[in-house]
Amino acid sequence: MKTREEYIKSLEELNLEVYMFGKRVEDVVNDPIIRPSLNSVAMTYELANDPEYEDLMTATSNLTGKKINRFTHIHQSTDDLVKKIKMQRLLGQKTASCFQRCVGLDAANAMYSTTYDIDQEKGTNYHERFVEYWKYVQTEDLVVDGAMTDPKGDRSKSPSQQDDPDMYLRVVERRDDGIVVRGAKAHQTGMVNSHEVMVMPTITMREEDKDYAVCFSVPTDTEGIFMIYGRQSCDLRKLEDNADIDLGNNTFGGSETLVIFDDVFVPTERIFMDGETEFTNAIVERFAGYHRQSYVCKVGVGDVLIGAAGQAADYNGVPGASHIRDKLTEMVHLNETMYCCGLACSHEGHQTDAGNYEIDMLLANVNKQNVTRFPYEIARIAQDIAGGLMVTLPSEADFRDEKIGPYVDKYLRGRSDISTENRMRILRLVENLTMGTAAVGYLTESMHGAGSPQAQRIMIQRQSNMEHKKALARDIANVDESLDGK
Repeated sequence: MKTREEYIKSLEELNLEVYMFGKRVEDVVNDPIIRPSLNSVAMTYELANDPEYEDLMTATSNLTGKKINRFTHIHQSTDDLVKKIKMQRLLGQKTASCFQRCVGLDAANAMYSTTYDIDQEKGTNYHERFVEYWKYVQTEDLVVDGAMTDPKGDRSKSPSQQDDPDMYLRVVERRDDGIVVRGAKAHQTGMVNSHEVMVMPTITMREEDKDYAVCFSVPTDTEGIFMIYGRQSCDLRKLEDNADIDLGNNTFGGSETLVIFDDVFVPTERIFMDGETEFTNAIVERFAGYHRQSYVCKVGVGDVLIGAAGQAADYNGVPGASHIRDKLTEMVHLNETMYCCGLACSHEGHQTDAGNYEIDMLLANVNKQNVTRFPYEIARIAQDIAGGLMVTLPSEADFRDEKIGPYVDKYLRGRSDISTENRMRILRLVENLTMGTAAVGYLTESMHGAGSPQAQRIMIQRQSNMEHKKALARDIANVDESLDGK
């Protein structure tokens, strides 16, 4: 397994084409806006090499028999599914941000079972290709970006009906040695910190959409791939001289990009689906299920936000106020409810025909539906407890200024025994998590990541087994169906 330092060095060796603010980023690894997101991924390597966290952060590969980072593991039991979410909560606590490796892990497990199913029905060799590829990922301990979301263009039209055919990523040329693809993938979390990108279709497709029914993996610096970095609230604070207090979280962060595939060549051995439209539904639903389980990561970030709210109350001198205690209790209740659903869908998992383990789909979708709501309420309560100073606080430059700094220090102090600087740091952390750069990962991503809230409701409806529930009611009520229609 790679160490933190080896991971960073491996990124330095990539020739990523990244654009931000209308210019190409010269040093992606050390760019001050991007670097915090890299630090979050690096934590997944650091903890994997720490004996204290070995049980959660590592696993034994079913493909090679070797010890691997759990973020490259193909789940072999419900215990693996449980350890996955415990690992994600831990990393949320350690970084208070998105650590970006979940999408690749979820894509791999969905691809593992789906390629097996395609081969069983079609006589293809996609599964063998994928297994060989994933052995390589495990051996090299690589970060894989899972890429599912297309721009979609006119949502009322299928991929092949779009006025611009590139609104969904597609195959534009087939060769003896591979394919050429064109299109884009949006909202790509962690792509700038990844070694590989694994592409999947974003919706269920029909026969006429077969050029869009494609799954593959290529290195992130493959010719024809370039990324456009997404803006985050308060992102320019990272460019200020000696930026520290005003960042809230000055070490860790997340990143999202629009990724362009401008006629990218994919060799045959890296193609895991090409035209099998009848299996697009399986890959989409399986990936979505795994990824909706993964949103337990917000629980770890929630732990930090709850702690920040509690600390703010302490610094304000009101930790014993009954309404403060009640609000903090509500935050914990909401946070642990999300965790319960994550545990439940993991414990209720089952083995696939391919041999790996899949979560309970209904409970995974219930989990994500909770995540679309509860972090927003937790954030609202945190802002309530923190108070208005969270958004009217002067800058660190004012606090450090020789003339006005003493006034900031004097009038923005809470408890007399707590430094104004420490109070400012906690308030900025609440701001960062609920309004600043981290709010992308904690709030907006909670809403739209792994599909919109309506997508989960559709799956909950499909998985609800309503006819069985109706039958239970008829049985308890002693309904005589022979009386109906008379």
